[in-house]
Amino acid sequence: MPTLLALLTCLAADVDVKDDAGLRRAVAEARPGATIRVAPGDYAGGVFARDLHGAAEAPIVIRAADPAHPPVFRGGSFAFRISRASHVELRDLVVEKATDNGINVDDGGELTSPSHHVVLAGLTVRDVGPDGNHDGIKLSGLADFRVEGCTIERWGRGGSGIDMVGCRDGEIVGCTFRHGDEEGANAVQMKGGTRAIGVRRCRFEHAGHRAVNLGGSTGLPFFRPRPEGFEAKDLVVEDCTFIGSAAAVAFVGVDGAAVRRNVIYRPKSWAFRILQENRGEGFVPSRGGKVEGNLIVHRADEMRTAVNVGADTAPETFTFAGNAWYALDAPARSRPSLPVAEAGGVYGVEPHFLDAEAGDLRLDPRSPDPRTRPAP
Repeated sequence: MPTLLALLTCLAADVDVKDDAGLRRAVAEARPGATIRVAPGDYAGGVFARDLHGAAEAPIVIRAADPAHPPVFRGGSFAFRISRASHVELRDLVVEKATDNGINVDDGGELTSPSHHVVLAGLTVRDVGPDGNHDGIKLSGLADFRVEGCTIERWGRGGSGIDMVGCRDGEIVGCTFRHGDEEGANAVQMKGGTRAIGVRRCRFEHAGHRAVNLGGSTGLPFFRPRPEGFEAKDLVVEDCTFIGSAAAVAFVGVDGAAVRRNVIYRPKSWAFRILQENRGEGFVPSRGGKVEGNLIVHRADEMRTAVNVGADTAPETFTFAGNAWYALDAPARSRPSLPVAEAGGVYGVEPHFLDAEAGDLRLDPRSPDPRTRPAP
């Protein structure tokens, strides 16, 4: 006999929409297995979906009818807010000029019951805010998720391209972030009890003051599921490219994070920071960072120091291994001052990029990679 899910999937219809009313009606009526195809054109922001649930083999998908000509969602305090949801996908949409956050996915305030199995793919989110703490994509209480192939440009001056609060078991993959080197902004931030997140193969072009903020500062009522002594835990940033920003990566109240195999080009002040912002009782000092196999190319007259260490942290618990450091304007001064001794570091060996001035930081295959690669 057919299962209930099979019956529901059979009943779910693909829907083509071409106006705001049709889209909102289709979202309200969506069932597991439904695909909502949005025609090219301009649409109003403010699409809100609560208790939207697909299924593991039958997600609810909202996507462009023609990915080459995606629909544009303009204005509103947000373009999409998806609350208390599971097995939902947004694909190939453009969001611009939202005044609060571009896209919100959250748990509806149910701190112990996260939304889960959400995919955001091929999205363009731009010109959010612009002032204040406004995010391109805001994720609060989300588990088992993937953000893939998205481009996020110009979010709030005090916000993040992607801000995660109390999220777990997720990936940010193949995304591009552009903003400017402004004080206060981050491209990717993981805080409020966030854990087990990977940021992989992403590109950060002048993507905020701290391009990636591993941790942060969160009010106790907003931790998910509850404060457990860390802002973030068990994070990975790997195979990414960073251009500019005051710092490429900051470890901020994090309990274990690996930053490996990245290319960091001309950071304005520091390559890395080790900081503590949440000094509440029971919170661990920022600790357990692993910085391995990265290529850091800088100017000695720009970068203040390789690693900025703040108060109330545990820099002695960090590991530096197999990184290659090169000062463009002073190769003899390439060896950095680090909080702990580095194992297998390489200093002053010039890397050969295909076209660094044009932003192409792929290494020329005719020249050796100066890095050593420690075993994973």
